[in-house]
Amino acid sequence: MTRPVTRLVVAAAVAAATLSVPAPASAGPVVTRDPVVTDENAERQASLVAEEDRRLINVRAVTAVAPMQGIAWTKPYRLDTGGGYTLVLTQQRSTYTISDLLRLAPQTFIRQKDGSYLLTENIYINSGAKLKLSNPGGLTLRMASTGNGFVTIVSFGGGLTVDGTPQSPVKIMSWDPRTSKEDLDVNDGRAYIRAIGGQFAMSYTTLSHLGFWSGRTGGVGLTGTDRPYTGNVEGPVHLTKDERHAASEERQNHGPDPTAPNANGVFAQPSGPLSTPDSRFEVPGLSYVSGKISHVTVDGNAFGLFVSSAAGITISDSTVRNSLEDGVVLHRFASSAVVERVVSENNGGDGFVLSRATSQVQVVGCTSRNNGHNGFTLSGQPLATGPSASGESTANYGSNSVANSAALGNAHYGIEVVGGLDVGIQNNRVEGGDMGIVARQAANRVNITGNQLTGQARHGIAVRDGVTAATISGNVVTKADTAIYVRDSVVEIRGNTVQGAGNHGVLLVGEVGSSVVTFNVIGGVGPSALDQTRAHGRTTIRENQTFAWHDTSSFWIKFRHYASPMTLLWVSILLLIIFFALKRGSRALRGGHGMRHPYADKLPLDAPPPRETTATHTQEMPVMARTMPPGQPARGAARIPAGPYETDPDDYESNDTIVAPFGVAGQRR
Repeated sequence: MTRPVTRLVVAAAVAAATLSVPAPASAGPVVTRDPVVTDENAERQASLVAEEDRRLINVRAVTAVAPMQGIAWTKPYRLDTGGGYTLVLTQQRSTYTISDLLRLAPQTFIRQKDGSYLLTENIYINSGAKLKLSNPGGLTLRMASTGNGFVTIVSFGGGLTVDGTPQSPVKIMSWDPRTSKEDLDVNDGRAYIRAIGGQFAMSYTTLSHLGFWSGRTGGVGLTGTDRPYTGNVEGPVHLTKDERHAASEERQNHGPDPTAPNANGVFAQPSGPLSTPDSRFEVPGLSYVSGKISHVTVDGNAFGLFVSSAAGITISDSTVRNSLEDGVVLHRFASSAVVERVVSENNGGDGFVLSRATSQVQVVGCTSRNNGHNGFTLSGQPLATGPSASGESTANYGSNSVANSAALGNAHYGIEVVGGLDVGIQNNRVEGGDMGIVARQAANRVNITGNQLTGQARHGIAVRDGVTAATISGNVVTKADTAIYVRDSVVEIRGNTVQGAGNHGVLLVGEVGSSVVTFNVIGGVGPSALDQTRAHGRTTIRENQTFAWHDTSSFWIKFRHYASPMTLLWVSILLLIIFFALKRGSRALRGGHGMRHPYADKLPLDAPPPRETTATHTQEMPVMARTMPPGQPARGAARIPAGPYETDPDDYESNDTIVAPFGVAGQRR
């Protein structure tokens, strides 16, 4: 019986040759990673991910079918899955170790001259089985990864432990046997490690240049068994009870194919359709992976650490750097996780990602530095906004927090909150970036307190696009263009300190009704310390200190600032009153009259007291005084001074007494 030689068998042969003879310079070019992902490369990598999903489904199906067909595979066995061999570790009392791998796979798990080990075969840890990668003197494991194929270590419901010590660490890397270097090309796939359900533990380990394209194949992936797969397997043909018994007797009588490769009782099966197809079986129930990762360094993976459908994951005291995509990713349905004292730096995407459907994740004491996008991203948006094909919930997710951490020099934002509820951003240090802390997309109950932000190009803290019940308190924002920016959201801004702002201290824009801005100290240089000229809705703004703000706005900017519609209305009314008052006064002056009392014509006349006067000329009143009898005083007589009456001046002498009407007639001397 002949069969084609698989790709990884060729790789194993090449690897065996390297044991005695160093690889010549012409063994193959050094493959370097193309930083630009073309459409062709993207399609190729996506198809490789789908092939991996199909391979794992096939392995799982064979493992589940075997007991139903009367096959008691109590010992490890090997499957040919079309692209290479897969060594399946079955459940046993003891834990599989390095020595067991040397015994079970002497041709594909090879110890090299420098003490490292080269793996050229996939390892699949079945449910209940346990594998421990450790060595008293330290362990270096090189996983074959070439242009012709790559190997993987996958645990499905089992237990995988990578256990190093400070004195004897573990190193795991992708390896191209042709060039004797790590594989840097992701376009043809790379070796990776994944735990699907079960338990996973890793300590004092360095992982480098693993994984490609997706999170689950991105390097180190911890995923639950309920993750959907992109591949599918064709339904097997149903067999009757008699046919199943006949097949079982055939296998017992003839045994394994003597021409198939074998090693210590582990036999390879031919490729092609499964010999025991039957879809009437049960697979392990849905489960979540749990694990602990500590004192681990991840360098150059596609995704640094990827976790989904996991409960109780702990990642601590580790470093993730130079990932092609994101550094630490907690994907859907990761819950009750703690990430503490982890450094994520120089990654192509975000430093830390808490994506949709994550909840109750605490990030404490971590540092995200010099990443290509955000330092920290927390998304709590629902998986669906209505009825969907997958039937996902429309509820928001949340109860996540980032505390006592640092976001330094990231290209986009320091910390970004996208939707969700009950999110805490507390006591962090954010330096540089386009914006410092951003909350958006209708997030609810976001608490941003006690943070220190420095040197943002635009906004230190920005809350926008429908955020409700947010609190910004006790933060210190230094040298940001705009320290605190609020747009179309409801926020309480209380007790913050702004220093050295270059444009605005606090800026309110759009529908911000019910927002409160109180007890803030705002200092800087720019057009406004507290700007609400473009805000709508009733807000409470009081007890803010702006004495340290230097206003640099021009006259017209200041005019536009104070020229609100209501202000212009009252100023117009005042000017009209002044105008009409001046106009009336001017008219009165032109008519020869001064300003007079409005009721002057109603006042009583003053009666002057009687008195005698001496005049140069006196005269008697022409009519009534002459008709009174001589010597009889006239009633109401009064003396008045002489005046220019129309009488003959020769009738009077000087110093004559003038008798007024109703007085006594005057006599000549």
